Amino acid sequence: MFPVVRKAEMAIANDHTLDKEYSTIDGDATFTKGARGVLFGFDHPDVTSGRVATFQTLSGTGALRVLADFLVKHRPSPIYVSAPTWGNHGAIFAEAGLDARPYRYFDKKTKGLDFDGMIADLKAATPGSIVLLHTCAHNPTGVDPTLEQWKVVADVCEANALYPFFDTAYQGFVTGNLDKDGEGLRLFVDRGFEMCIAQSFAKIMGLYGERCGAAHFVCGDKAVAAKVTSQAKLIIRRAYSSPPKHGARIAAMILSKPDMRQQWLDELVVVTNRITRMRAALRKNLEALGTKGNWEHVTKQIGMFTFTGLTPAQSDKMVKEHHVYMTKNGRISVAGLTEKNVAYVAKCIKHVTDNY
Repeated sequence: MFPVVRKAEMAIANDHTLDKEYSTIDGDATFTKGARGVLFGFDHPDVTSGRVATFQTLSGTGALRVLADFLVKHRPSPIYVSAPTWGNHGAIFAEAGLDARPYRYFDKKTKGLDFDGMIADLKAATPGSIVLLHTCAHNPTGVDPTLEQWKVVADVCEANALYPFFDTAYQGFVTGNLDKDGEGLRLFVDRGFEMCIAQSFAKIMGLYGERCGAAHFVCGDKAVAAKVTSQAKLIIRRAYSSPPKHGARIAAMILSKPDMRQQWLDELVVVTNRITRMRAALRKNLEALGTKGNWEHVTKQIGMFTFTGLTPAQSDKMVKEHHVYMTKNGRISVAGLTEKNVAYVAKCIKHVTDNY
């Protein structure tokens, strides 16, 4: 729990003027304004320009589904997703009826970005298609484009009339700096793209169980945003009617009060610095043990996760023999490492790479 979240909860609990009535369909207005501030910068004109239609959602997953349902109905076209991507993306898009197609992203040999493959595939994409982009801390690989590479991606999207769809679950959870982590998304906004964004506050405020997120449509102007709002509200009304209040109130208070916002930003730095230390410790332990392979990618990758390069069989053995819980594609949560367990995890990785 972030201490600033505890502080906000106490203030909310002690405010007897607050009620438990239904929220509006689009959610808490103070929260949705703050959510735009996180994405674009709190002083950015599009926080208040009216050209961005924002809706409080059931965390990032709910935002993905609302956006997918809207796009199927009002902008039917294929959606290109990175290979690999978060496991739930495919299921959400398939359930909504979107035609999901892969573009190259991860280079298994270098354990880095296959930028040439990515650009080639986006250039070859059906013109007018949607392209799913991870704002930062790509899940599951932990590999992101540089700012210069983001500029090339934007050029290709513009040339091929691709509609950007940003998934934003970790902004601030990479470097502790919202501006740095959001520079790719902000590049697209400032270049005037129309696009949509799914946003989660689960990780960056620790509000996992509160299901606190937002869906945004960046439109050409205020009039278009008003039309988008009316249609998106119909989707939300039929899906879950209105979003929950408590998590949004917490986030809204933190984002709207300068002193609490600064406390949150300071706490984000503490969290991200610890994750960075754990990356360094894991790599140091793996190399000290003489573990097979090159482990530079552990510290080159970013965010909560590292794509270890372990095979499905090795990942399975990590779980069943050593009780180190990870996904079968080799992704491990760096946030789950501590000074007490990192040496053990490294020994387990060495064991499975030696024997399987």
